[in-house]
Amino acid sequence: MNWSGGNDREGGDTGRLSTRRLYLDTHHEPIVLLHAECPVARSEGFTARAQVEIHSGGHVALATLYLVRDSLIGVHEIGLSEIVWKRLGTIDGSPVTLRHPKPLRSMSSVRSKVYGHRLGHHALDEILRDIVADRYSDVELAAFVTAFSSQPPEVAEIVALTRAMVDVGDRLSWPNAVVVDKHSVGGIPANRTTPIVVSIAASAGLVIPKTSSRAITSPAGTADAMETMAPIDLDTSAMRRVVEREGGCIVWGGSVRLSPADDILIGVERALDLDSSSQLVASVLSKKAAAGSTHVLLDLPVGPTAKVRSNEDAAELSILIEEVASELGLRVHIVQTDGSQPVGRGVGPALEARDVLAVLRQDHDAPPDLRARSLYLSAALLELAGAASPGLGARLAEEILVDGRALKKFMSICEAQGGFREPPTADLSREIGAPRGGQVASIDNRLLARIAKLAGAPGAKAAGLELHVRTGDLVDRGQPVMTLHAQSRGEMAYALAFARANPQTIAIL
Repeated sequence: MNWSGGNDREGGDTGRLSTRRLYLDTHHEPIVLLHAECPVARSEGFTARAQVEIHSGGHVALATLYLVRDSLIGVHEIGLSEIVWKRLGTIDGSPVTLRHPKPLRSMSSVRSKVYGHRLGHHALDEILRDIVADRYSDVELAAFVTAFSSQPPEVAEIVALTRAMVDVGDRLSWPNAVVVDKHSVGGIPANRTTPIVVSIAASAGLVIPKTSSRAITSPAGTADAMETMAPIDLDTSAMRRVVEREGGCIVWGGSVRLSPADDILIGVERALDLDSSSQLVASVLSKKAAAGSTHVLLDLPVGPTAKVRSNEDAAELSILIEEVASELGLRVHIVQTDGSQPVGRGVGPALEARDVLAVLRQDHDAPPDLRARSLYLSAALLELAGAASPGLGARLAEEILVDGRALKKFMSICEAQGGFREPPTADLSREIGAPRGGQVASIDNRLLARIAKLAGAPGAKAAGLELHVRTGDLVDRGQPVMTLHAQSRGEMAYALAFARANPQTIAIL
């Protein structure tokens, strides 16, 4: 059924159109398509890249408009990308109404920020509420992110940003006096310590409601790896039931809507290749505060191809985190770790999950570096929360792992979240040999992550790579240094070509 454009414009209505699902994945960006000859578009002056407001059965979505001139869309239809389709909850052929969105008052604050002024809580709250409501276009989001990145961090402004990020989302509270969390600033592939740390902490009687992120530009996030073993899309009530039963959980943060502006801002930062200390601190601490945490352990990997490149940068960032956390009433302990190379062997959701299970199951060939770092972080968290006396956290953490309590707790958490499953295996694999004999001098985290992504991770859960060497290892010419895993021949070919064209990924001298 087609609905011709009307002209009853009470409140800015411009007429009705018939919906058409395009099955177009635009990630977080809402997009709609109209025909260039659409009477609604022509009469109301909707142009390409204009923001439009779509109304359908009580649901509203804001989207960026694009125009087409062929038969993809009828002149009385509106084509919806997947994210718009889901937000409207509509079906093919349903009538929708288009409107011009109201002017964004909060953009005046963004412009103020662009010109170097600091923003307070009220202005930031207004901006973030508009961002979460998808009222900001990509261009406007980029302006906001860039404005923050161009100024040196200021504690008062970061505190205001963090509180505003918490206020625009849901917030959890727990009856326990101590609620712990662990977070890695990231920047190195794998390093999948979280499931192990959560299992040890919960086994020791601590409450650890862990929310984790999916990958945005990396080969896997903790949520992606966990999803190969158990459901992670739990809502707030389901998450609470798991934590009350098991003491901990590992769920996707997007499903519980804690600090929802964060994922949007991170996506823009990554697209622009900008690293803002202000937004990094607000990102980390807003999610911890929203989850109801009281004690937070932060893993700060430092290395030449990690997110934090030097000890000096790490020291500055640590001071900033501690000052903001203090203002928010969070007790934070920061540990600086080696970020010069991946932790574990697998890079990609299922491969990283297999490493986690190998450590928990105490397999003889479990990655020793992943085991050691997980125990180190667990010990620090146990001591921070008072579950172990100073200096005794390492012994308790290892006891819990060795006697099987950590594995049992992990399996119980998986069952509580919906059931455990073994991670999948890729259909295709291919070894990459050392181009020469010698010693492994360095491993480029960013290039390694790029290879895993070209192989299909994280979209193809079993795709990625296995690393067979670490810095300092001696290798012979032709000895396997990594194995690529892929689900399609095309992705395998892309990954192989890139790996061969970039031998400096694993530098051998």
